[in-house]
Amino acid sequence: MSDGPVVLLGCGRLGSAILEGWLLTNAVAPTDIVVLTPSEKPAAEVARDGGATINPPLETLREARCVVIAVKPAMWREALAPLLPHLGEQAVILSVMAGVTAPTLAEGVGPWPIVRVMPTTGVARGRGVATVYAADAEARALGRALFAPMAVTVDLPDEAAMDAATAVAGSGAAYFYAMTEALARGGEAAGLDADTARTLARATFVAAAESAGDEPLTELIGRIASPGGSTRAGLNVMAEGGRIEALMTEVVAAAVRRNREMGQN
Repeated sequence: MSDGPVVLLGCGRLGSAILEGWLLTNAVAPTDIVVLTPSEKPAAEVARDGGATINPPLETLREARCVVIAVKPAMWREALAPLLPHLGEQAVILSVMAGVTAPTLAEGVGPWPIVRVMPTTGVARGRGVATVYAADAEARALGRALFAPMAVTVDLPDEAAMDAATAVAGSGAAYFYAMTEALARGGEAAGLDADTARTLARATFVAAAESAGDEPLTELIGRIASPGGSTRAGLNVMAEGGRIEALMTEVVAAAVRRNREMGQN
């Protein structure tokens, strides 16, 4: 992997999370970070204080080892085009955009290697999840190096799996939050006051996540749900007619469809 700065193109919600994760884990040294953003962002200002460069002249990007595209999918061509004449041959183009495929990127980028990484915003705390795909082995290694210090990182052998991986990992936290909210409402319906129900549901969600480890999920369920007990009674309702599997299959499928739609814009 070549030396040189890492350019972050875009500093919105996901771009800021990536930047915060780099600073937290030192996955990229602050002095090696260049941020290109059209507006002031708190994360960029913190990075500047640590030695990062914000919005330098584009001709200074000749030695960049990587450009991380973290803009909205509909904006990437317009945002990236001014940079391309200033990049050296060693540069890698890394996209964190949902739905925009490597062949589509190649049409607008040209000769530079491309790697797609889909991280969750948990990278800001050094506890994210990231999926990586690249046809080029060195580009894939660079993608892993930039994200592994702040995320559980999984290589995908086929880019076609990226939309599904994004729907599970990238969107999954929101689904768990929604289920936690629904659990709290169930507690309210059973007689708890709203504050108590929310506190219990949230604390249970956090404790369950921290206890998950690497063990089979069915084994973890079995430790809590004894035969004939109250937990098993609730699980039986969730499983009735395959309802929870069907629901989550539909949820993931809807997210996959939307990822693909965004990539076509």
